[in-house]
Amino acid sequence: MLSQLYIENVAVIEKCGLDFDAGFNVLTGETGAGKSILIDSIGAILGERTSRELIRTGASSAFVSAVFSSPNGHVLQKLTELGYSADEEGNVLIQREISQTGKNTCRINSRPATVSVLKEIAPFLVNTHGQHESYQLLSPDLHIRYIDRVGELLPLLGEYQHAYRNMCRIRDELQAFDLDESQKERRMDLLKYQIQELEEAALRPGEQEQLTEKRTLYRNSERLAQQFQLARTLLDGEEEGGVLSAMAQISSALLDAKRYLPSAESLSDRFQNLEYELQDCSAELSRTAELLDYDPAELEQIEDRLDFLYRLSLKYGETEEDILGYLENCRAELQNIELSDERLAKLNEQYESAKEEAIRLAKLLSAQRKKAASRFIESVKKELQFLNMPGVSFEVEQERCPLNATGCDKIQFLLSTNPGEPPKPVAKIASGGELSRIMLAIKSVLAGKDEVDTLIFDEVDTGISGSAAQKVGLKLRQAAEGHQVICVTHLAQIAALAQNHLLIQKKQQQDRTFTEITPLDAEGRANELARIMGGFPITELMLENAREMLRLAEQAPGKAGA
Repeated sequence: MLSQLYIENVAVIEKCGLDFDAGFNVLTGETGAGKSILIDSIGAILGERTSRELIRTGASSAFVSAVFSSPNGHVLQKLTELGYSADEEGNVLIQREISQTGKNTCRINSRPATVSVLKEIAPFLVNTHGQHESYQLLSPDLHIRYIDRVGELLPLLGEYQHAYRNMCRIRDELQAFDLDESQKERRMDLLKYQIQELEEAALRPGEQEQLTEKRTLYRNSERLAQQFQLARTLLDGEEEGGVLSAMAQISSALLDAKRYLPSAESLSDRFQNLEYELQDCSAELSRTAELLDYDPAELEQIEDRLDFLYRLSLKYGETEEDILGYLENCRAELQNIELSDERLAKLNEQYESAKEEAIRLAKLLSAQRKKAASRFIESVKKELQFLNMPGVSFEVEQERCPLNATGCDKIQFLLSTNPGEPPKPVAKIASGGELSRIMLAIKSVLAGKDEVDTLIFDEVDTGISGSAAQKVGLKLRQAAEGHQVICVTHLAQIAALAQNHLLIQKKQQQDRTFTEITPLDAEGRANELARIMGGFPITELMLENAREMLRLAEQAPGKAGA
């Protein structure tokens, strides 16, 4: 749950820190005091779009941080998927700074993050319901989600979507095969020409490198021959004056000397080894020199082959491996086209099977939705009756439509607020206050299936008063038994039912506007309820009425308290 919120340099708030308790929290204050700024600040750390206008005048940046204590398993799993974790105490600290330059700096438990990461985590941390969110009721695209949730159909929906994606994949593959005959013939002719050209080329990996080395050798053969001849002359000599002749004489002399000087044996052996090594070098020079003998026609053939390989590389790939890979791809594509009729028949068979499976699951999903819709209607009607809307007729219209990512159903909510009038789409019937109560009724029905710990209701009491307002408050407090509820309200009937009451006030100091947030005790709550009900000046009778509201709230079902 959201346990702490800290705000700095956000609009009229210079610095502000506040604690939220478990259960039912309310925020009250006069219009313009800064209640919506608090909600916007929470939205900022949840990755919602912000602007530089949020930054307090004269400040270079705005900063918001929030601590979520004891997050549930779904939050921890999502954090792990994104590469984050809770701290040692099991809390999650999210921070976001918005600068005048438009740069956003985000952190999760002191580790850098992005706004998109905050958006991914947000649905697992907080569920916000406000006047604008109530207008989601006007969008039929979202109605099907409510039915799937109340019917616990998400696993079945996932199974259907897997089958639907498989069907679409095979359909796309079929469309790729759908070439007319003239296109097929042209493509086959091109592939056959390329395959023939590459097969006749008889490429060998590494061939170009080997030919290039041999060409370099032949092109420099004359210079190399001269160098090898010089080396051989120096070794063998013109007659008897070469290095080998001198080495033989040295070895013979030392061989004779060691007979009289045993210590010269080692030196004699070394010179003998040198003589043998030089003899090997002379033989190697002779063999290498033979490589320089070539037919000029062979060099021309090498030049032609290298030129041919270069032209192939421009068309099919840089290296022999690339060109041979291209050849294999051509062979495979040609085979696919030649066997396209067989492949097409097989794909059609697979498509029909996949389509049949998708249709089966879509019909099963549709039948389950019909049952869930029936239960949903009865539950919502009960909630609406409790919320002083007994004459409202609420229906779920379910029509068959072509297969899509959500199944074969088109679902929308129908409403009639006057007895005798036929139900019509919610968008054409409901007023703002009715939308708020309908949304609260739906959320109450879905409460047990909502896995988010914190629910925020931003002025969902718009357009209601009296007993309806009190019942809305009771529903919010009921929701707070299983969730943390934070509610911005202008109604005393709702504020009286809260466990934790925060007062938001705007003050002026030295021609600057500041917002203060004060946790209220019992007497402070009485004063605030009196202000909400009657304004100023606050009389003793107004205070007594407020105290009576708080006493009655203590006796109401559920958990309440100052």
